[in-house]
Amino acid sequence: MVVSAVANSILKLSTLVGSLSQSVTNGGSELGTLSAPVISPFLTSNPLPNGFPWSTATADNTNPYTTTPQFGVTRNYNFNIARGNIAPDGVNKSALLINGAFPAPTIEANWGDTLNIKVCNQITGPEEGTALHWHGMLQKLTPWFDGVPAVQQCPIAPGKCFTYTFLADLYGTSWYHSHYSAQYNAGLLGPMIIHGPKNVPYDIDVGPVFLTDWYHTDYFTIVEQVMSSPGAPPPFSDNNLINGKMNYDCSLVKNGQKCTPNAGVSKFKFTSGKKHRLRLINGGSEGIQRFTIDGHNMTVMANDFVPVKPYTTNMVTLGIGQRTDVIVEGIGKSDGVYWMRSDLSPTCDLANQPNALAAIYYEKANTNAVPTTTATPYDDSKCGNDDLAKTIPFYPFPATSNPAVTQTIEITFHQNSTGYNLFYMNNSTFRANYDHPILILANQGNTSYPYDPEWNVYNFKNNASVRLIVKNEFGASHPMHLHGHNFNVLAEGVGQWDGTITHQSNTQRRDVQIVQGGSAANPGYLVLQYYTDNPGVWPFHCHIAWHVSAGLYVNLLEQTTLLTKRNIPQSAKQTCIDWAAYSGHNVVDEIDSGLKERDGLMPGMANWEAWNA
Repeated sequence: MVVSAVANSILKLSTLVGSLSQSVTNGGSELGTLSAPVISPFLTSNPLPNGFPWSTATADNTNPYTTTPQFGVTRNYNFNIARGNIAPDGVNKSALLINGAFPAPTIEANWGDTLNIKVCNQITGPEEGTALHWHGMLQKLTPWFDGVPAVQQCPIAPGKCFTYTFLADLYGTSWYHSHYSAQYNAGLLGPMIIHGPKNVPYDIDVGPVFLTDWYHTDYFTIVEQVMSSPGAPPPFSDNNLINGKMNYDCSLVKNGQKCTPNAGVSKFKFTSGKKHRLRLINGGSEGIQRFTIDGHNMTVMANDFVPVKPYTTNMVTLGIGQRTDVIVEGIGKSDGVYWMRSDLSPTCDLANQPNALAAIYYEKANTNAVPTTTATPYDDSKCGNDDLAKTIPFYPFPATSNPAVTQTIEITFHQNSTGYNLFYMNNSTFRANYDHPILILANQGNTSYPYDPEWNVYNFKNNASVRLIVKNEFGASHPMHLHGHNFNVLAEGVGQWDGTITHQSNTQRRDVQIVQGGSAANPGYLVLQYYTDNPGVWPFHCHIAWHVSAGLYVNLLEQTTLLTKRNIPQSAKQTCIDWAAYSGHNVVDEIDSGLKERDGLMPGMANWEAWNA
């Protein structure tokens, strides 16, 4: 493994004392510090039937897709989104922050609680719309609160607020982020912990370990680069962060940005002889992360929101949007000091500085000491996830051999008629219309969009199950995320799928899976399957921010008859009234797939005020 110059400079330090305060690097966040809040096994300000918030439910006796324990508990959060300056790696930049923190505040709830989250858009200089997506939440009762503008709502207009209210219907580790353009790259992302039954015993919950590639250029400029004429180079990340922290070589700074050397790295506490749960999250914009801890193995206990039968590894691969919960035994001495590492894959990623470092201190260690431990070697040759055969969910959920619908989707990349490079799914590149959310149209019975084929809507009607065969003819991999479902992963690889299903009676399940790169003759393939038990319109897209900007996105519409019977709350419709009032008087400078305005209205649709009357 090649170590970058920045990482080497940290290894040579005599002490790990950062030169910047936490408020300068990360605003109001305490993540990455030794004073970060301790994560309890569950929240206790609620009923505890049989000693637990979820009563007698366990990972192997309860189907999480049909049963959610509910005891009438609501968790309230207030989020204000505004611009602020931070320096996570010493390079000062303007960011978009929730409550002034990067990463954004940790959301905590128990399985079955209701989350009530008021989001206020206070972005100025310039103004922007926004919306927040609660990654991995099924939203079976509330598809209008999934948080994707142009799909389930209009953007939250500047100066306006919108309250998301939904059930914590799965448990484990996840995150939330903006779904407005590539806005989360600017800092709008935070961890989400839903406490639930333990499927593997452990002693200490260390909490979120947020892994994010980091760019010193603002997200809109990067989107302009991605969407520019042919010949523009793809964007490379400038750094790699663990819980929002890392150092940077200030001699590399461009554009006159202020840079302070040795800003400070994240620190974690371990206890000898104890088992520690780490909640790994890849919240980046482009890169696959390879996570290791010097001198320690890890026991995988969950992937995304799916508890799995434990298996041991020395390296965890995470595509963007993926989470893996691991147990790490405290095998070090009481004064031990070790490096935690996460590398942006040299084989798979576009990174100028790929190595992130954080320090682990056992209970009697000098917490300013510099670890001298040796990195764990690993295989970086595959731009994909672990072999499917390794992963067996605790609760069996077999994949049917005869899905009602099979849909093949081919991913390609080429120029459009005006000479711009875009991604295509079945030869159609995605473009959104923020004025007319598809869910609201479908709820009214409008499920066909002949005038807007670029919305990329696949209407699976009332069919009970869907199999997606994704063929990637592009040379790089894509972490493919499906909203509203945990899908069965039947197969993945490179070449032509031969029909073999891995562990058909209990396949891997998750909400993000990497499809490997390929070519027209030898594509990467990914075979997914899910039951259409969630009436709604669900995005299926690559989670690389720049690939979504370039159109790598489709919408999957399911159970249309049931969908028309749902009552969409007034608050979701109000986002469109507010957005129409804002965009009707302000030029919205929008250039990528998630950012498109149209003149006029959908055929047969009155203006929002009349429709809402």
